[in-house]
Amino acid sequence: MQFADFWYIVALSEQLQLNKVLSRTVLGEWLAIFRGEDGQPVALRDRCLHRNSRLSSGKICDGALQCPYHGWVYDAVGNVIAVPAEGDDFKPSPQRRAKCYATKEQDGYVYVRLADTPSVNLEPFSMPHYGQTGWETVRVINRFANNVTNCAENFIDIPHTAFVHPGVFRTSRQQKLEMTVERCNGSVLVEYRNENNNLGWYSRFLNLQGAEIKHSDRFYMPNITSVEYKMAQNRHLFITSQSIPETDNSTLVYTDVTYNYGIWNKLARPFVRWTAQHIIRQDVEILGIQGEAIAKYGTQFYNTPADTIHIFVESIMAAISRGEDPRLLPNQSVKVTFWV
Repeated sequence: MQFADFWYIVALSEQLQLNKVLSRTVLGEWLAIFRGEDGQPVALRDRCLHRNSRLSSGKICDGALQCPYHGWVYDAVGNVIAVPAEGDDFKPSPQRRAKCYATKEQDGYVYVRLADTPSVNLEPFSMPHYGQTGWETVRVINRFANNVTNCAENFIDIPHTAFVHPGVFRTSRQQKLEMTVERCNGSVLVEYRNENNNLGWYSRFLNLQGAEIKHSDRFYMPNITSVEYKMAQNRHLFITSQSIPETDNSTLVYTDVTYNYGIWNKLARPFVRWTAQHIIRQDVEILGIQGEAIAKYGTQFYNTPADTIHIFVESIMAAISRGEDPRLLPNQSVKVTFWV
């Protein structure tokens, strides 16, 4: 198994308009993304075969992509179908073909897979309750100056919330919490106990009665986290992030906040969006600081029991780095007590 075997978001469906080219980077590969003549997403290596110009700076001509330098035209599978300098003497050649990647469109996202012949048959992740009746989704996009593993671990890490997001999303109270962390089939599942009202400034709206919260975090290899909170009736939300590895220290994160607040669904949208972006902006800052320290001193971490989640996530990522299938790692379950 390799990281290139997985599907990665390269755009919102609404961003990829007809006659528009998007420049994206995934796993260090430059991509030119556009819609072909049939409206389906196309992903080509962002390099013209002729003189190495960037195709993403070109334009769309009848569903084909024209290089901005000398006007070579590429179709939806990367074939060169026109060379202006050759005029009527132009003849198609199998050697003139840009690298083309598989694409899919799902849940309002456009995905790309870099592997030509993936070692495993995988599908893009299905976003929880996206587009379902009774649910609303707010989407935000942010770039982090850090790698995918550290981003994913941040999104399912409770202890940092009291210090990075004080008052907004938890306050340090030394409240005793319990969690069960399970690694199974290439995923990590965390179930929390004893949470009730330490959710920041709108905890009264989310959990007016102060009942115990049903809270679980999940990590799906290699780049997806999904946080679920279920409180009273019509107080149910998912925060799902797909972390896209641009380079070793740049990660573009697409986050869906999908919630069911009953009659408050529409009214809550602006507040949900503002709160989500405010919290993520704080995470962008702290992960940028961490990234700077890692660049200087490396990744020697000193873990506590509360970091069991991170240890499991890192074991999965390390397996993929070695070309192994993390689903073959032994199942493991650990109970942990920690304080927030």
